[in-house]
Amino acid sequence: MDTQSQVVDKLRSAFRSGVTIPEQFRRTQLTKLMSMIKDNEEQFLNALHKDLSKPKFEAIVSEIDIVINELHYAIANLKSWMQPEYVSKSLATKLDDCFVQREPLGVVLIIAPWNYPLHLLILPMVGAIAAGNCVIIKPSEISAATDGLIAELVPKYLSQDCYAVVRGGAEETKALLQNRFDHIFYTGSQTVARSILQAASVHLTPVTLELGGKSPCIIYGRIDVTAAAYRLIWAKFFNAGQSCVAPDYVLCSPATRDALLPVLRNTLEDFYGKEPQKCPDLSRIVSHRHWTRLMELLRRSSGKIIVGGESDEEDKYIAPTVVVDVAEDDALMQEEIFGPILPILTVDSLEKGIDFINRREKPLALYVFSDESSVVDTVLQNTSSGGFCSNDGIVYMTLPGLPFGGVGASGWGSYHGHWGFETFSHRRACMLRGWALERLNGLRYPPYTDKKLSWLRWTTSAKSGCSLM
Repeated sequence: MDTQSQVVDKLRSAFRSGVTIPEQFRRTQLTKLMSMIKDNEEQFLNALHKDLSKPKFEAIVSEIDIVINELHYAIANLKSWMQPEYVSKSLATKLDDCFVQREPLGVVLIIAPWNYPLHLLILPMVGAIAAGNCVIIKPSEISAATDGLIAELVPKYLSQDCYAVVRGGAEETKALLQNRFDHIFYTGSQTVARSILQAASVHLTPVTLELGGKSPCIIYGRIDVTAAAYRLIWAKFFNAGQSCVAPDYVLCSPATRDALLPVLRNTLEDFYGKEPQKCPDLSRIVSHRHWTRLMELLRRSSGKIIVGGESDEEDKYIAPTVVVDVAEDDALMQEEIFGPILPILTVDSLEKGIDFINRREKPLALYVFSDESSVVDTVLQNTSSGGFCSNDGIVYMTLPGLPFGGVGASGWGSYHGHWGFETFSHRRACMLRGWALERLNGLRYPPYTDKKLSWLRWTTSAKSGCSLM
């Protein structure tokens, strides 16, 4: 078996040969990647169930189909994405070809997490392949079944000279990061992201970070309580709350909370029955270590559990849980929950809710539920987040036309659709000049005079009236 450095060197040699540059090669690899997903759908579903007890419905929606749709979108738009982008010119450059050309970066590394082990690995890979790069992917060892299946299938479908899978845990990842890459794409925790940045800094490697954080859901003003409860519960407890864009906590008025609680109770029963542990539609916590962390957060919380709270360590099960009377400094508010626990905090006004959000790190997602457009607009205009969605949760990230990514502590950079292609491309400024207009060019040559300077400033100014050329 090749060492990690040998794998990197092999891919770098392939990249330098130019094999990944032609549109047809990229298109072929994307098509083969789609075949890999479609041909092995049942195997992927089985692996996802082994790793997280993912219901077939959730696995298809959030792991299989989202990847297939991304691939269709990339294949359909690849030709247009690769075209030069021509820019406006001044009088001094009117006879030149001036354009931006997208070039692949080289050999890129994609490190994926365990919560959506297919989706969060393959989606950035689509952008990297479309942009013409060679790619090393590092699946999460925590989602072991999916990790093994990907390692088995990728070499069977994709060019082994250009794409590779590297497996292992923290030590293997640390060793892998000692190699020089042309871009590193990481999805995961803020703690590990700091280590990624330190390793990347040695080689001045650019990095994309998709990190998450505590994504708020503010409910204010007139609201269809039943519809809000259905959408909130679905978004929060999808994949047992193990989603980077899940609503992490709710902000609402005391009156809204009182109206919402009985509906939340009924909705949870509608979704998962009177005995949620027996429901086949509820995922499990990925590992005993993660289960212990969540139960410790719940134990340390001073809030009151009004729904759920039951657990089973052997089954890695935690019931969908709603907690009220949660203070700002509560244990549940100190870190991203990443599990099936929903704290509800009360605020006296919309302004106080906005201030609460703005005092914290910028979240990956921000949700507002309200029938009043003025409320939605006020929250949109007075907050900052990676993504924003009104009257629903999670679904905004399924649209390839929207960039997906964080801001500040919730992430750097974005992907999905064209945005993924851009992330893995270098935008090269190109000017193709001939020998015409040398007399005009002579304005810049010594000996310098005030008259030359005056004419030169006019020919290069956007205000000269010639910038439309």
